[in-house]
Amino acid sequence: MTPQQALLLIDLQNDFCPGGALAVHQGDEVIAIANPYAAEFYQRGQPVIATLDWHPADHGSFASNAGQTAGTQGELDGLAQVWWPDHCIQHSTGAELHPALAQRWISDRIYKGQDVKVDSYSAFFDNGHRNQTALDQLLKNRGITALTVMGLATDYCVKYSVLDALALGYAVTVISAGCRGVNLKNGDSEQALADMAAKGAVIL
Repeated sequence: MTPQQALLLIDLQNDFCPGGALAVHQGDEVIAIANPYAAEFYQRGQPVIATLDWHPADHGSFASNAGQTAGTQGELDGLAQVWWPDHCIQHSTGAELHPALAQRWISDRIYKGQDVKVDSYSAFFDNGHRNQTALDQLLKNRGITALTVMGLATDYCVKYSVLDALALGYAVTVISAGCRGVNLKNGDSEQALADMAAKGAVIL
């Protein structure tokens, strides 16, 4: 029996694309890869799920709120934390999906990062695994057992979403051409792909 599949598009939002508050180099280039995949999944009747970082303006991970320098590291509510520029603030233009993304194919949206006390890279859990998003239940309700994943950023939200998906028992394929990384350190994206592969993801 063919596994039931869904396409997971991670955080294809304006703030992660050139000109955005937390722009990923060439982040907008993944949209041209995401659109044909989204159309294909949609035409096969398979869910196309978009995740969105959806932070309140007073989110604790923002360097401005922490009184820290963006890109440095510290601790937030007992967890290691990178201090980020203010990004993907709820209902802002920066939090919107990129205008070139063919949103007509998207069946569901999953919002994450809404708790001010904890960041949420993964589409499934916050960084402390204290709370779950709606994603796992949505997939289980539809009998989904396999995920195709792409998006932004390779070394954060894609990586942690994939690792959580694998831990939850999903088969995962990562479209590497459809990902771009933050790369706070050189090679972070390559390392992230290697980490995902080591846990069982298929990297295309």
